[in-house]
Amino acid sequence: MKINVALISGGYSKEDVVSFNSAKEIAKSIDKSRFNVYQVLINREKWVYIDNQNVEFEVNKNDFSVKVHKNRLKFDVAFITIHGAPGEDGRLQGYFDMIGMPYTTCDAFTSALTFNKVATKRYLQMLGVHTAPYIFLKKDDKYDVEQIVEDLGLPLFVKPNAGGSSFGITKVKEISELKNAINAAFDEDGEILIESFIEGTEVTCGLIKTREKALLLPATEIVSKNEFFDYDAKYNGEADEITPARITKTEMNAVQQLSSQIYDWLSCHGIVRIDYLMKDDRLYLIEVNTVPGMSAASIVPQQAEAYGMTTTELFSMAMDDAIQRAQGK
Repeated sequence: MKINVALISGGYSKEDVVSFNSAKEIAKSIDKSRFNVYQVLINREKWVYIDNQNVEFEVNKNDFSVKVHKNRLKFDVAFITIHGAPGEDGRLQGYFDMIGMPYTTCDAFTSALTFNKVATKRYLQMLGVHTAPYIFLKKDDKYDVEQIVEDLGLPLFVKPNAGGSSFGITKVKEISELKNAINAAFDEDGEILIESFIEGTEVTCGLIKTREKALLLPATEIVSKNEFFDYDAKYNGEADEITPARITKTEMNAVQQLSSQIYDWLSCHGIVRIDYLMKDDRLYLIEVNTVPGMSAASIVPQQAEAYGMTTTELFSMAMDDAIQRAQGK
């Protein structure tokens, strides 16, 4: 019997385009000899299974099944590829936990924690992980731009506390730019993060751990052609992504081992990607991505190839582990 996979894309944010591109590539790569792949769209308007003729069938939220004509379609595992809410912030994971559906990502708590950049930084700082100096603001907080610049220096980054794909992020070089950057970040989220700029090498490491195996992929070096690794750099080819990164073996090992430790500290599951800045032999955490992009332009597929593993093998590993975890194995 083949395993029925609900490949879930969409979401509530601007990142839905990235989600659709990820789902398209995942669908191509999943091992069709073992898995039946069903495209499921979740957004604020509807939860539907979309067949090969683009006909939509409503998902029954009581058990996440679908009535297709006279038959009832049930899924064995959910492959979550929603970037942002509700697939990366713990909401969908909590729902699946309640109905007993295996899924490929971190659990509800870890997803909610890592979706909150400041909460993740504070938690990992207590465990010795370095981060850039930062200030946290809520929408109604009063602030003094001159004091912020005095505390953090220039340039600095302003970004939403939740969300991804670099929406709402600004690199601020002059104090006159800071207020507009803060407003742009608040347009995306009610909480924002203002961080000191660290001039170093940006690296990112993908990994997955199962009960049988720890797969630490080679880190990628990111060299943006823009001011930073923004949306165009990530998805429109305006960055050089060099895998393996042009760093020493000792530095590569340090990136992989810290990523492995963070994965364990956060009780992660599934495929995760962790981003850093490296300066003077020190790694500064940027963020933890629990639903990393899997499109043709994404980093983790490049890392799998450099490792010598196909994405077909990688995705099978994630789904098998999700099912085994749900079964308590």
